[in-house]
Amino acid sequence: MDSIDIIYEEGPVLACNKPSGLLTQAPEGIDSLEARIKAFLIERENKPGGCYLGVPHRLDRPASGVIVFAKHVRAARRISDQIAARLVKKTYWALVSGTVPEESGTWTDYMRKIPGRAESEILSPIHPSAREAILHFQTRQHLNTVLGPVTWLEITLETGRTHQIRLQASSRGFPILGDTLYGSTAPFGPQYEDERQRAIALHSRKMVFSHPMTGETIDLTAPVSPAWKELIPTID
Repeated sequence: MDSIDIIYEEGPVLACNKPSGLLTQAPEGIDSLEARIKAFLIERENKPGGCYLGVPHRLDRPASGVIVFAKHVRAARRISDQIAARLVKKTYWALVSGTVPEESGTWTDYMRKIPGRAESEILSPIHPSAREAILHFQTRQHLNTVLGPVTWLEITLETGRTHQIRLQASSRGFPILGDTLYGSTAPFGPQYEDERQRAIALHSRKMVFSHPMTGETIDLTAPVSPAWKELIPTID
């Protein structure tokens, strides 16, 4: 239980604040948030035969924040349907290197996940594999830090492509802190020897959706890690 930060549980819905450096889902035998929650539920509910846990969406390994799971198939399907219909509102926070000049704006690109690699790339709109990627941002604060100028962005996604925020920010010269895959040279959080455990400054701050069984509006907020507070002491 110490390794799971549960921020909401009602009926078949369970939401956590995922720590950075942990996979959302992984093959059996590899540590993941899904595996930890299953182990917790099996012990708490005395189900030695195992239990079902649906994963309607995911967060990148180095990112943190709100993530929702479902404890039965019908709930998982209904949450997935809401996500597919763009009825779920997700708000992300990101700390990026450099000074984003606009107070708010929209970034539109065409991109794809590179086949066989855990990485995405920007493409021409006419490329047969190109998929439109749209996000909206607001600049919350410009920071002068030991890492140089940093901009704190609040982001909402209109589309949900693999590594979308990371790639769209980096392609404009504003890589997310700690995101070496997309060009960041600025460290963020503890610098573990195993790079897979290192964080990037991308946090799923809020998620608003309808409870799959009751229809009640669920509004979840995930606190940030100490690494964020080192750069923004007043943040919660």
